[in-house]
Amino acid sequence: MLKRTALFSAHQKLGGKLIDFGGWEMPVQYTSITDEHLAVRSAAGIFDISHMGEVTVSGPGAEAFLNSVLTNDVRKLVSGLGQYTLMCNEQGGVIDDLYAYRLSVNVYFLVINASRIEADVAWLQAQVAKFTGGEVNLTDASHHYAAIAVQGPKVKDFICQCIPGASSSVFPVNAVTGLKKNQLAGFHFDQHSIFVARTGYTGEDGFEIIGPDSAIQHLWDKILAAGAPFGIKPCGLGARDTLRTEVCYPLYGHELDEQTTPIEAGVGFFVALDKGEFNGRAVLAEQKASGTKKKLVAFKMTDKSAPPRPHYPILAGDKNVGMVTSGTQSPSLNVGIGMGFVPAELAKPETKIEIEIRGRRFAAVIVPKPIFKPGK
Repeated sequence: MLKRTALFSAHQKLGGKLIDFGGWEMPVQYTSITDEHLAVRSAAGIFDISHMGEVTVSGPGAEAFLNSVLTNDVRKLVSGLGQYTLMCNEQGGVIDDLYAYRLSVNVYFLVINASRIEADVAWLQAQVAKFTGGEVNLTDASHHYAAIAVQGPKVKDFICQCIPGASSSVFPVNAVTGLKKNQLAGFHFDQHSIFVARTGYTGEDGFEIIGPDSAIQHLWDKILAAGAPFGIKPCGLGARDTLRTEVCYPLYGHELDEQTTPIEAGVGFFVALDKGEFNGRAVLAEQKASGTKKKLVAFKMTDKSAPPRPHYPILAGDKNVGMVTSGTQSPSLNVGIGMGFVPAELAKPETKIEIEIRGRRFAAVIVPKPIFKPGK
């Protein structure tokens, strides 16, 4: 039986094409992936992200605990600030990538991947049981929240109509648009408390909003109405994937997994080796110092071809040198694009490669990340 979010009936009403996504019945598209993608790049789009997980970590030992299990340094977070970070095993492999927000001195809020909720919570509970640096309370709060993402350059022009007034908790701002990138605050909406963060997974400016089911259901309708004159469209998982691929944001199970380290996946910037001991640190320090055998690269097709897809072989000369992890037709550039792992010596931009698509080889070239720069 597939799980459904609080917005399931809204997706049905809007004619969303529903698919199984990691055990959830979610919309892949409403009109078309290209249409929805271009709406986000030029105007605004709204996504249901209620399948994501939420975990609260609190107590006098919370900061030290999180710094022992996450790669980034949570000491850099003041109340109302978040950071992208990763959770690694002892071998440096990624258990999950996530966002960590500090809500107050000893309270943190983690937003984790839908497909990893059970694995993450079990792993964190096991780490808490071994932790000796102070009391830590861990709560899987995923069932208490629904969530939406409103993304695009025009969102700031109408979001205050939907969530009016100053913040009520976490971080003081006079309006939702007073939040800066990676900041989060609490607001009152419909007699409920909601969190609004200026974050997203598209490369565009926008907001992610987390709250109780009924508040998010009402807000979904309100945002679609307020955003209509600005060109907002409801968007499915298809556009979410093409948008994040263009800006080279990794997806767990594609670019990241328990056998791949953050250094190999090109997100070493979010590994704070100077903060002291944490899970996987020895391996990651060695890789940062000596380099890695494989590297995640971005590429563009230079031949006319069908779109590259995950698991397609990457070739250099006569050799199969790697595999596509994410691949699609870029709606912004109108060309096939993707990411994949290749040996480190082949990872330089402008290196010519080939992608095997349906048994035929097509020319491509490695390019700098991101493949597409929003606003350009």
